Amino acid sequence: MSLAVSPAAAATAATAATAPAAPAAARPGPAGLLRRHWPLLPLAATVLLLLAPIAAGDASTSGKVGPADAASLLLVVVCAVQALRGRVRALSPLGVLVLGVPAVGLAVATATAGDPYAALPGFVRYLQVFVLVPAAIVLLVRDAGEFRLAAGCFVVLALVQGAVGVVQFATHTGASYQGEDIRAVGTFGPGDVMGMATVVAYGLVVATAVALAPGLPGRVRRIAGGAALVLVVPLVLSFSRGAWIATVGAALLVMLLAGIRRALKVLLALAAAGVVLVGGLGVGSEMVAERLTSITQVSSAPDQSVTDRYTMWAAAESMWRERPAVGVGLKGFPANRDGHSSLGLSSGSDTAGAGQAYIRQPLLSPHNMYLLVLSEQGLIGLTALVGGWAALLVAGLRRYAAGGAGIRDCGLIAIGLFVWQLTDFLYADIGGPSTVLTGVIIGLAAWWALPSPSGADAIPGAGRGPGGVAVMGGRSRTTPPAAPRAAGADGR
Repeated sequence: MSLAVSPAAAATAATAATAPAAPAAARPGPAGLLRRHWPLLPLAATVLLLLAPIAAGDASTSGKVGPADAASLLLVVVCAVQALRGRVRALSPLGVLVLGVPAVGLAVATATAGDPYAALPGFVRYLQVFVLVPAAIVLLVRDAGEFRLAAGCFVVLALVQGAVGVVQFATHTGASYQGEDIRAVGTFGPGDVMGMATVVAYGLVVATAVALAPGLPGRVRRIAGGAALVLVVPLVLSFSRGAWIATVGAALLVMLLAGIRRALKVLLALAAAGVVLVGGLGVGSEMVAERLTSITQVSSAPDQSVTDRYTMWAAAESMWRERPAVGVGLKGFPANRDGHSSLGLSSGSDTAGAGQAYIRQPLLSPHNMYLLVLSEQGLIGLTALVGGWAALLVAGLRRYAAGGAGIRDCGLIAIGLFVWQLTDFLYADIGGPSTVLTGVIIGLAAWWALPSPSGADAIPGAGRGPGGVAVMGGRSRTTPPAAPRAAGADGR
């Protein structure tokens, strides 16, 4: 029996036999990584530039443009350039609505303010944090790998700031607390006592999510778990009740989403760490216990800070009742505070320590983001902002429940950070250098909750890695070679 082989087929077989084997995919070098991920550099800088110390003695620094704010502006510019080149993710109609409607509410609150020119700086700040930075992150972050890189920056920031805070407590060089300079504030200074607590809590939530995430290598999860335990110390030493409450709430939700068995392991580890640190070593045990007890002393014996907070909450509600639809205008709370406050409100809070002399800080906000928005922007602004946040939370939880195709760790991180922020808004509002991170967190949450309409999370035209590997939504797929056509199929 003979088998005839056409000359064209023989030539094709000979070429395939003599051609060198395709090289195995190799890791790209630093230059290749920079070429691929350079749009992410402003995002990393926005987070990591908060390591820069804030000038001591200038309590008003938190209201000025800092290095992290400048980096966020560069991030927006890079996003605009990439959008003109057609190298950004496509947004779904829900994404356009959630990210765009808050700008309308802000414009209305600015235009209807008693002094629109005085409200203009507030409009720019809100636009930066709640519209531009989140939209830039959603459009620019290519895949799950870049999402994880951005989340890792939070852990690095938290570890460094936390280390500074622990040293401050141990050497009595921190902010003044109950007559002693022991409050851990990191490089933020006593004028922004919530700064270090906020960034440390962000890092702790990210580390906890990574430690519990299914599908990640065991070594990565163990390192993340160790980082989470380490970050408990500076968080405790910040004496920030709001940060404690938000961290517990976010961590419990992350544990619940990750699974009961994993959650029990983490809870046991955290309980053991707490016993060793506070009970065994006596790390601020009396002050921590007193601070915890004060959380429940709302009506029986509240301290002055609690009294001031509830007085300002009542003032914010009174402003809203005066102008329920549009509020008193952006930046209008300080000007209207005294006319709506009772005599129980003090003139300010005392700040000192950490290289700063005694300064009396004025109380310029109600320390509740929802009431601040309601008082200054009315129901229109509250609906635009909080309605979008609720939509992002529901969409993110639904996507996680449906499965994340190998990137469920991104879902845990995004949901954990977002829930922390929404919870903390019950006790705090925007203000200070760390405010820009609020926009980053909303952007990461939106990236997870709003996948591309095409079902792929990658940016068009992002290019291929070595070996013809295209990255799509955090997964790698190899492009198969084109099959050779049979001889004579094209009529030649």
